[in-house]
Amino acid sequence: MNKTILLSAVLLAVLVIGITLGRWWPADGDGSNAAGSSERDVLYYKAPMDPNYRSDKPGKSPMGMELVPVYADEVSGDDASVVNISPTVVNNLGVRTAAVERSVLSRRIETVGYVGYDEDSLHQINTRVDGWIEKLSIKSTGDPVKRGQVLFELYSPTLVNAQEEYLAALQSTNTALHRASRERLAALGVTASEIQRLDKERTVKQRIRIYAQTDGVVAHLGVREGVYITPSTEVLSIANLDEVWVLAEVFERQSAWVRQGQRAEIELDYLPGQSWQGTVDYVYPELDQKTRTLKVRVRFDNEADVLRPNMFARVTIFGTETPAVVHIPKEALIPGGSVNRVVVALGEGKFRAQPVKIGIESGDRIEILSGLTTADRVVTSGQFLIDSESNIDTALARMDESMANEAPITAKTTVMVAAVVTDIDATSRKVTLQHEAIPEWEWPAMTMGFDVAEMSLFETIDTGQPVHATIEKHGDNHYLVVDIQAGMDADRTVEVAPTDEAPARHDGHNMEPEQ
Repeated sequence: MNKTILLSAVLLAVLVIGITLGRWWPADGDGSNAAGSSERDVLYYKAPMDPNYRSDKPGKSPMGMELVPVYADEVSGDDASVVNISPTVVNNLGVRTAAVERSVLSRRIETVGYVGYDEDSLHQINTRVDGWIEKLSIKSTGDPVKRGQVLFELYSPTLVNAQEEYLAALQSTNTALHRASRERLAALGVTASEIQRLDKERTVKQRIRIYAQTDGVVAHLGVREGVYITPSTEVLSIANLDEVWVLAEVFERQSAWVRQGQRAEIELDYLPGQSWQGTVDYVYPELDQKTRTLKVRVRFDNEADVLRPNMFARVTIFGTETPAVVHIPKEALIPGGSVNRVVVALGEGKFRAQPVKIGIESGDRIEILSGLTTADRVVTSGQFLIDSESNIDTALARMDESMANEAPITAKTTVMVAAVVTDIDATSRKVTLQHEAIPEWEWPAMTMGFDVAEMSLFETIDTGQPVHATIEKHGDNHYLVVDIQAGMDADRTVEVAPTDEAPARHDGHNMEPEQ
């Protein structure tokens, strides 16, 4: 009897263990594969009311709705915006892709400019008396000049008379007259060494020598030998080339990035591979009316004397850095009149044209404000051909959709919902409803504004009154109240889900959070 009981207990235990293992053990014999197959890869999250709003993590849309995950297995060639290209064609097109990155960007400005003289070092030569240039040592603009070099000799009757008066004063005992004569010579531009020569030699010179006060080159020569000049005549000017200016033009949209003291760099065509470091010296206050650019002055050292005035230079100005932003190679962007696009590589020969909103440009990178996440890859070569193919397919799909929309409105585009009227605007023919959730459209309970088909529907409706509203969906983001009935079930109340964000308001075409 005991053996029978023991055998029955063993059989029962084996049966229980077998059932348990049968339930736990996967049908294919590989538990890891079963677990992996139940997990779906999420590509991104999108707003249920705005497919163009995307995020790389779950959350809420600007309208306060929960973002909907988009899985990799849901993206198929049936989507009108997705283009399928065979691997052979992809290879022949030379399609290249790049990852979407998120990091800081430098507000770098790349422009052009021209080398010019440092006008702070310009030395202008003028005379204080009229006369004739008897001997001119400088023959042309650009000639080198050394400090103390004779520039020209001047014959001036005024200077001759002043010298004679001074010599006469020296022979008299009137010290005041002597001092006044000496001061007059200095005021007329006679150097101290020339006055000392008069004191020593007591002879009048018919021609007075004019000397260079600094090293440099002749930047401007306005006279020739034998010409008559006056104090207003610009005889010549001398510039020092130890430092030079580069005058650059910055586009109006980048003018706010430029500050005095920022680091700058230039490159010249005649010395490829070399660069010079400088500093933004001055930002001019006015914008050029014709070119809509802002002039910026950059100062560079030129001790090697390789930067020559009027040379063409490629200028890079390094501005401040941005916070971490999403950005892509600039070559991946397809600019458009109203919408900018990129082509997103979905893998396995699938591509999709994606509208994006762009921010600042920094060298060969461009900021993406919305439309992409760091999980995406964008096409950087061959994207224009793919985009044109996508536009053709999308246009054909829209034609089919427009033909389908000619059918009578179905239950999917018309709903009735319980709501409370919170505002009526007869002038703009709009009404604001605090409505329940609408499962047909995957809407949560919220407060929204709608266009009204006929304002006569609200002649007997007051604000704060419970109603049943019939709403029609027209297009993607246009919703119209076509009927309204006062009253709701006695045991029902409109409940709006709490949210940290302001409720969404609908203006008949676009939805925005209430302010």
